Formats: sequence, structure tokens, C-alpha cells
Amino acid sequence: MVSQLVECVPNISEGRDLDKINQIVEAVRRVKGCTVLGVEPDPDYHRTVITFAGSPQDVAAGAVALIKASIEHLNMEDHQGEHPRLGVVDVCPFVPLQNISMDECAELARNVVKEVAESYDVPLFLYGAAATSKQRTMLSDLRRGEYEGLRARLDGGETTHTEATRFPDAGASEWSKLVARTGGITVGARSILVAYNVNLRERGAKVAKKVGSIVRSSGRLLKSEHGGKIRSSGMLPKVQGMGVPVDELGISQVSMNLLDVKACPLHLAFKTCESLAADHDVALCGSEIVGLVPLGAMLDAGRYFNPEGVTDEELVASAIESLGLNEHHEFHPNQHIIEWALKKEVAQ
Repeated sequence: MVSQLVECVPNISEGRDLDKINQIVEAVRRVKGCTVLGVEPDPDYHRTVITFAGSPQDVAAGAVALIKASIEHLNMEDHQGEHPRLGVVDVCPFVPLQNISMDECAELARNVVKEVAESYDVPLFLYGAAATSKQRTMLSDLRRGEYEGLRARLDGGETTHTEATRFPDAGASEWSKLVARTGGITVGARSILVAYNVNLRERGAKVAKKVGSIVRSSGRLLKSEHGGKIRSSGMLPKVQGMGVPVDELGISQVSMNLLDVKACPLHLAFKTCESLAADHDVALCGSEIVGLVPLGAMLDAGRYFNPEGVTDEELVASAIESLGLNEHHEFHPNQHIIEWALKKEVAQ
């Protein structure tokens, strides 16, 4: 019996070279007791979301193996993609699933950073519950300036960072040939987050960018002609969002992180985007869950779209159909719903 379960959801900055992705994933699979639940490459974002779970010790070992393999196989010097990123492992969060606290997950993150720093002199940042100060809690604050701004940030050049967020928590604090290849690596601990993209039937993301700036909790930064600044609040709670083009499919997306799926359920995000896009005569064409999603979130959406549904299977089917989760990508409930995937793959 596994008394504690932890999920790890690293995002690596490679979404096109399947050989490299497979080598990195295989490094995780070689860790005994570490079960890979999902591998989702995205060529437009040039990014792959990898999900694995197991006991705390096994998952921490898997994270170390993944980070080391990414350092060996990936190179940020020629990386271009639609998604913001800081380095080869842009983010590596530990998520408590069963009989483990957030503080324990934060300690796992700190131990992983310490172990990686002993092998590679690369910039390592801690975020979320593992952050070393309040100013370093948000991933977006640590990632500001992205990879392209990292050299100036480390070498004392011009940057939007203050001293509170400028330097890494461990590893290299100066630019080097190795850092040029790896960029910065961010490890942390957080609650379950749902990466959710709503598809718009448009090219260029003109409307998607407008919708993204309206729905995200941080809202819009408004500037006067004389330099004054004020921020308006966004429509949805606990949501990060932006509009991006998806040239491969000829559509755009409102790409969102639902930081608390109880505060902003899937169906609320979907229907809000649908309403705002319709104001600009743009229709939706389904949506996409990146990585895994809690069963409760799918059941809540199913009840909204199908109040007469009774069984979990009926409600999940209604959610999949109404959210258009199979419109452009395949959604497999036994692979993409956390509880069902764990029941299938992880011996408890």
C-alpha cells in the first residue's frame, strides 16, 4: 500500500523533437516506483507537459532525473515558442495528492534543487509554497523577462526585476556557456492546477488576446497619455490567462491556468470565453485540458451541462462533449482524469 502520493508536473522547453522528449521521459520511467501518467507535447508552444506520480521519495528522484536529462539533451539557444519560458525545465511543481502536506511537498522541491545544484552550475529558482520570500511566490514574477532577459538579469544589466526576484535561490548566479544552454530552472510546490485552453475559430489571436486580458484575474493595465497607470480587475477568480495563435490548426486559444478549479470551474471559464468571443462575432471550436484534471472538476462541468446525469461516467461524457475536448485533441478519461489514471496505473 502507498500511504503517501505526490504528483509532479514538469513542463520542459521541447515540444517538437520526439526523440529528445522520449529520452527525458525515459529517465523518469527508469526510477523505480515513479509512474508516468501523461506526456503531452505541443509544437506551437514548443513545450511538453509531463505528469508522473508515486511516493514522495520516488517522485523526487524522478524530478531530479528529468531535470538532469533536460540539461543534457535540450538547448535554449535555439528555442522559440508561443509560451513564456525561462529554461529547459521551465517549471517543476510538486502537488500533494494523498496523505501528504503542502509543507512536505515544498521540502521535496528544496531537496531537488539542492541535489541538482550539486551536479550542475545552473540557475535554480524556488516558487509557490517552496518560495524563499513572498515576492518569489508567483512563477510569473520569477519568469519575467524570460530566457532572453536572463543574461542581463544575472550579469547586472538592465532588467525589470528588483533585488527580491533577480537572482536564483541556488546554482549559477552568473552567465556561462552552460547557462546559455539551460536557462533558468524553476521548482516548487502548489495545489492542483488545471491548464485549460479554450479554442477560438480565428487566425492571429486578435480576439483571443482581448478575451484573455478580460478573463484573467489580474485584468488589464490601463495607461494614460501622460504616463499614468491603473489596473482593472479581471472577470474570473484565480485565473491566469492570455491569448495565443495556434498556427498549426489555423485557430487561436485563450490559454488559462485555473489556479483553483472550485473558484473558477471549467464550465465557467468556457462559457465566459464563449460569451466574450461572440461579442466579436467569433465562435469557439472546443477546448483542451493540458495534463491531468481532477475528477471533481469534470463532474461539476457534467452537472452544469447535463443536470439529469446520474453516474460519474455519464457526467464525464457530458463534460467532454459540451466542452469540445475532442475537437482538436483526444481526451481519454482513463488517462487524463487524475483519480482514474492513478487507479489504473499506480498500485495503492
